[in-house]
Amino acid sequence: MIQVCFFFGAIGCLGGAIAVIALRNPFYSVLALIVHLISLAGLFLLLQGEFLAAAQIVVYAGAVMVLYVFVAAYVGNVDEPLWEPIPGQRFIAPALGIALFVELAIAITGSGLKAIDTHGPTVELGFGSPTAIGKLLLERFLIAFEAASLLLLIAAVGAVVLAGRHGGEAGGDGARQPKDGFGVARDASPATSPPETT
Repeated sequence: MIQVCFFFGAIGCLGGAIAVIALRNPFYSVLALIVHLISLAGLFLLLQGEFLAAAQIVVYAGAVMVLYVFVAAYVGNVDEPLWEPIPGQRFIAPALGIALFVELAIAITGSGLKAIDTHGPTVELGFGSPTAIGKLLLERFLIAFEAASLLLLIAAVGAVVLAGRHGGEAGGDGARQPKDGFGVARDASPATSPPETT
């Protein structure tokens, strides 16, 4: 039963991750990312990381994905080119992707072959608890934890910048009107009409 759950979770993780970058609609990409995160939470449960699984669903698949859905709904419906206008990207990107896949395949296969004749790792008491996770994040993996925090901050700022730029473009000529100190557009025409001539 554990093996079946693992394969279902692995298929959900891989399928969701591939769909995130394969789908052209950003809203569907966010939904695929939610599937990926929920499948990842199931794998955490198989590893006896109940707290990580709950945090994965509540924090990422819940709160953060709601933010992504709103950003995708606000910034979406923008026609983008199939290839980014960067010279050589269509050749460099697949090569780097294949190199990363080969490296991960070698690492996973090597560690898997070493564990064939073993009974698996010994799970200590309190494994996966908030205390153990906090100790690892703030002691052993502090630099990686802070780097991930900075990456999320940059992503949030980028989403705000893209939303503001899209709002300015959608406003057309009305977005270019002069604004007062409260951000309200002022009318360029005079407030009073000229006196009528008799």
